[in-house]
Amino acid sequence: MESIDRQKVITRTAIIGIITNLVIAAVKVIIGLVVSSLAIISEGVNNASDSATSFLTLIGAKLSTKHPDEKHPFGYGRIEYLTALVIGIMILFTGVSMLRESIDAIIHPAKMAVTILAICIVGGTAIVKFILGVYTERKGRAVGSESLIAVGKDSKNDSFFSLVTIISSIIFLVSGISLDAYASVVFSFVVLKTAYETLKDTASDLIGTTGRDDLAKTLYNEIAATEGVISVADMMLHSYGSDSYSGSANVEIDHKKTIGEAYEVLHDLQLRIMNEHNVVMVFGIYAVDKDSPYMKELRSCISEFTKGQEHIKSFHALYLSPATKTIYCDFIVDYDLRDWDGLREEFLEYMAGKYPDNPVQLVIETEFV
Repeated sequence: MESIDRQKVITRTAIIGIITNLVIAAVKVIIGLVVSSLAIISEGVNNASDSATSFLTLIGAKLSTKHPDEKHPFGYGRIEYLTALVIGIMILFTGVSMLRESIDAIIHPAKMAVTILAICIVGGTAIVKFILGVYTERKGRAVGSESLIAVGKDSKNDSFFSLVTIISSIIFLVSGISLDAYASVVFSFVVLKTAYETLKDTASDLIGTTGRDDLAKTLYNEIAATEGVISVADMMLHSYGSDSYSGSANVEIDHKKTIGEAYEVLHDLQLRIMNEHNVVMVFGIYAVDKDSPYMKELRSCISEFTKGQEHIKSFHALYLSPATKTIYCDFIVDYDLRDWDGLREEFLEYMAGKYPDNPVQLVIETEFV
């Protein structure tokens, strides 16, 4: 999605959320004060905070579109991660505050004055909040906005708690038993769960997670299908916003090609990836001899070793130095392998038995994307 279109979607969705939540918050707080319901008042306060989170989403999306500068050459797309982090903290604060007030209400209960009209109004706002939540979360996933997704989840939580509030109010009307404060306790834990999920996802983005699987597969296929490229491995994708990436990958090139020939292939590939996928890609080159009988035998020998290793996913970058007779090879292993040194020693011992006159240089790594 184009950056301008994405900005429009986020802006429109955030404004709808701000206006809707302010109206619902005002209605619930007034009703809660009239009927002396802490649960309804808590909902209203939470709805008001939802307006603030929608506003933050709007500001974050706007700042994220700032043009790159000398200090931030990849732009300001990661500001949206910070916005989602602040929203998660706000949701966490709301949940903690509600839990504290609910416990106090259990210890010091207040008299309720619930009416059928109040229940109907709360039910109506619950329906509106659920629709708003589904809409906001769906738009957030469509444009890759963690902030919108968090706001949408929180909005749906509000609608579920409204249902709990309605049930507790009906029970009070029928039996005179007030479960209002207990319902508020339940809702506070739901809010805390949403805060935890939002903070966990945002922290992962800030720490650095794997890139988009669909984008990685597309790039792998496109690079591997390029004429002159034998294979591709070691791809890294670094996100600088929802649609902005920098990346690197190592490609195997026939060792007979000149530097100029390899440059032409990779330069065209860089431009194509940048224009089609908005990824700034840098390539490393492995010179590979795939046709000579000796290298075919060497490749087969290493393949036999890897077949007996459950943690090795593949190998690449196989090269024999004409000058030093050194054998170079890279293993890609899964994340369950802990003893990398043990694997290295086993492989070197294996190769010493097969090729005693050749030094071996082994690189062990995991898939980065």
